[in-house]
Amino acid sequence: MSFQNIDSEALTSIYKNAHIALQSISNIVGKCDHPEVKEELDLEYEGYETFINDLSSYMKSVGLEPKDIGFMQKAFMSMAVNMNTLTDDSKSHVAELMIKGTVMGITELTELKNGNKDCLKPKTNEFLERLINLEEEYENRLKKLL
Repeated sequence: MSFQNIDSEALTSIYKNAHIALQSISNIVGKCDHPEVKEELDLEYEGYETFINDLSSYMKSVGLEPKDIGFMQKAFMSMAVNMNTLTDDSKSHVAELMIKGTVMGITELTELKNGNKDCLKPKTNEFLERLINLEEEYENRLKKLL
């Protein structure tokens, strides 16, 4: 596979990671009645939205079309949130769910970074680092809500 293809796939993966986080927040914020958690989720949503807008603009400038996550994946994510909050919608449980998702995102991004660092363009690495840092910040803030 060419370096260009690896870089394009990396950008697509970064976009998907951020978009899944945004969708997860959308799914869970309506299930949460805790002002402190809602405030955190709103801040995270804004952060991911800003990141996605910046990444989308860059992707379009290099001829890539950002793709939304599919309907089935959205439905599955929504169902998982409903099941996980049905019996426990406490502040700490919602924070725990969000932490688990955030850690999964960090892990995927770190694997992407470590497995392809010599194949990615500097701008792609910048977006990768930016999202890892953003998610690590969110993880630390969510831990305070446990």
